Amino acid sequence: MKYLLSAAAASALMAGTAFAGNIEPAPMEPVIAPAPAPVFTSPNWTGFYVGGQLGYANVDTSIANVDGDGLIGGLTAGYDYDLGNWVVGAGLDYDWTDVTLSGVNLDVENVFRAKLRGGYKLGDGLLYATAGYANVDVQTLGNEDGYFVGAGYEHLITENISLGGEVLYHEFDGLPAGGVNTDPDATTAQVRATFRF
Repeated sequence: MKYLLSAAAASALMAGTAFAGNIEPAPMEPVIAPAPAPVFTSPNWTGFYVGGQLGYANVDTSIANVDGDGLIGGLTAGYDYDLGNWVVGAGLDYDWTDVTLSGVNLDVENVFRAKLRGGYKLGDGLLYATAGYANVDVQTLGNEDGYFVGAGYEHLITENISLGGEVLYHEFDGLPAGGVNTDPDATTAQVRATFRF
């Protein structure tokens, strides 16, 4: 009887151990974290720039048949400040023109602009509006002051080089021609390349 009790106790002990499982914990599988999503950073537009521009100008006046069109091109320089998604800046343009006013046979010689601009960043590009002071020099009639408004787009090709385009509408004070004020206005469309530093 003792032998039977001992055998029963040993069987119970072995069965309990079998149900208990292995004393060592199961190895943990390594946790692989997902790769972080790439963070897009737009370029920083803060800094000075210089460049050149070339395009087309169309000049109209309040006098019938006194108008003209032709090439316009010159230099541009300025400074932009990057505010995050927005960019603001100021600049100067000086353009020479190949525009002759028909009917009076006078050449529009050059246009100077002092401009402000503000725009919104689109990836590597900048869509902007611009406005400011303009001055036109017409052969023999002299200089006249005015203003301009317009819009443009500029795209960074590299960290320092950008290409863009700009359309501007100008209004000038009346230029006297034959005793009559001409009230000229001009529309320009230009492409531009700038070096930024």
